[in-house]
Amino acid sequence: MLKTRVIPTLLWKDYGLVKGKAFDSWRRIGSLLPAIRVYNTRDVDELIVVDITASREGHEIDFETVEEFAADCFVPLTVGGGLRHIDQVTKLLRSGADKVCLNSVCYESPQFVEESAKRFGSQCVVVSIDAKKTEQGYVCYSHSGSQIQNQSPVLWAKEMQERGAGEILLTSIDRDGLMEGFDLELIQEVCDAVSVPVIASGGAGNYDDFYKAVQAKASAVAGASLFHFTEQTPRQAKEYLSKKGVAVRQGAQ
Repeated sequence: MLKTRVIPTLLWKDYGLVKGKAFDSWRRIGSLLPAIRVYNTRDVDELIVVDITASREGHEIDFETVEEFAADCFVPLTVGGGLRHIDQVTKLLRSGADKVCLNSVCYESPQFVEESAKRFGSQCVVVSIDAKKTEQGYVCYSHSGSQIQNQSPVLWAKEMQERGAGEILLTSIDRDGLMEGFDLELIQEVCDAVSVPVIASGGAGNYDDFYKAVQAKASAVAGASLFHFTEQTPRQAKEYLSKKGVAVRQGAQ
């Protein structure tokens, strides 16, 4: 049985960590490397680091910085932000990332997912889907939530799986940073549509929110504000889930 993972998300902007609400109003919350060192000691299963400046402005991710913080990261590391060329994926993996996170490029060149999966393996390819709820239903956004795409997250997740994505990182833009709970309807719809693991992201405010996301069939749960702005920890989250009967990894370092 696959065990549920608890994954902190770190948003990297101009050499520092930031966190906003609904993908806006970015607030600086510290430095990247010290945060990674702390999470090494807090029983996390993985870390996700996204360069949001690269995502929005199209500049190349700083591979030297990735190499520096990857050397201090002792858990599986997913890194994303502005990836548009296969050689960038190669450089990112050589810099120490275990997986790459793709978003905007998938809309521009869906075959990029196929190429990445064929060259590096589906297990290395995480497709990030950021979605908002509208009167017409859920709609995908790219470039850190700044550009709307004419895609349903359910249909897009199915296509990304067919093209080779090994995992989906699903974020509710509406719930992001509010700590009022995940969009369980969105999670359920996407999880029902695909067979690859889905990481639920956007809105976690307490450990029970993680449990509800797992009940909605998420394979992993991601948190940012929950861990940055409260005393709640990944280790305690896993203890809570375990008491609820959820299989989690114990003692990860």
